Amino acid sequence: MTTTSSTFQWALIGPGAIAHVFAEAVSRLEGCRLHTVCGRDRSRAEQFAQRWNQPGDTAVQVTTDLATVLADPDIDGIYIATPHGQHFEPAMAALRAGKAVLCEKSLVPTRAMAEQLVAAAREHRVFLMEAVWTRFLPVYEEIGRWLADGRIGQLRALQSSFCFPAPFDPANRMFNPALAGGALLDVGVYNLNATRFVLRHALGEVPPLQALDVRGVLATTGVDARVAANLDFGDGLVAQMVCGIDTFAPNTLHVMGEAGAIVLPETFWQATRAQCLRPKDPVETVELPFETNGFEYQIRHAMGQIRAGEIESPVMPHAETLAVLGWIDQIRHQLGARLPFDL
Repeated sequence: MTTTSSTFQWALIGPGAIAHVFAEAVSRLEGCRLHTVCGRDRSRAEQFAQRWNQPGDTAVQVTTDLATVLADPDIDGIYIATPHGQHFEPAMAALRAGKAVLCEKSLVPTRAMAEQLVAAAREHRVFLMEAVWTRFLPVYEEIGRWLADGRIGQLRALQSSFCFPAPFDPANRMFNPALAGGALLDVGVYNLNATRFVLRHALGEVPPLQALDVRGVLATTGVDARVAANLDFGDGLVAQMVCGIDTFAPNTLHVMGEAGAIVLPETFWQATRAQCLRPKDPVETVELPFETNGFEYQIRHAMGQIRAGEIESPVMPHAETLAVLGWIDQIRHQLGARLPFDL
């Protein structure tokens, strides 16, 4: 699909909290607009659309019918922001209809489901990208350069944490297995994406996983409430991660090398600050604030790829989505957590 109109028009499926972040970024980016909001609850969708109507622009359309969205020739791209257990069906329908898809993480609950979407994107020659916005942030571009330049020497180890204490509610999407609940798919996906980002920029590739050791706690609903994992890539290179929805953590990323270290000292998945530490040198700190809220970088990138007629992103390609979901499958199965989506 190649778009030719001057204004890129987005349809949004699932007008929840994360969708407001997307809509704010779109509202401040040049050359695009929110065309349609699609939600199961029409009243809620209308409230969302009214919030993001722009003065002097055509009103954002509202529908509860996905088929109406997919049949509209004015819509250039679909952003899916429903809970990740509900991503597969609208994403597959959009790809079959020839509509480009930017879908919130985790793309789907399992690698097997993602493989079906990737196959559809390739069959129909339609763009598909998991919206791992972290990979597009200015700070990550900077640390990618630090790693590629060998600023910290040979990579030795990584440590990351992403935990927050959520009130237990078996019906909530985070704890409900039918909604693909659990810490891994909700937040651990960021730990694993950061791990692969660092490995690729430091080594030029992600080495095969040699061993995986997992410990954790299951909620009474059976989903993973807390996960600690050691990923061994051989030659002493290990990535350690902890993610949880029942725990508080500093939520940092530490990258350790033979000659120095890189630290993202807070909320690493939405970082605007990074530090490079080297023996006997002053700490080097970079501050790279967002233009809007951080989503603008992945949106701008996706629009460029879609306009160029590409079917995947070189920054967040299909292979990376499949690899991360493959790790999540292995970790979840080793822990004993199961979802209705597992084959």
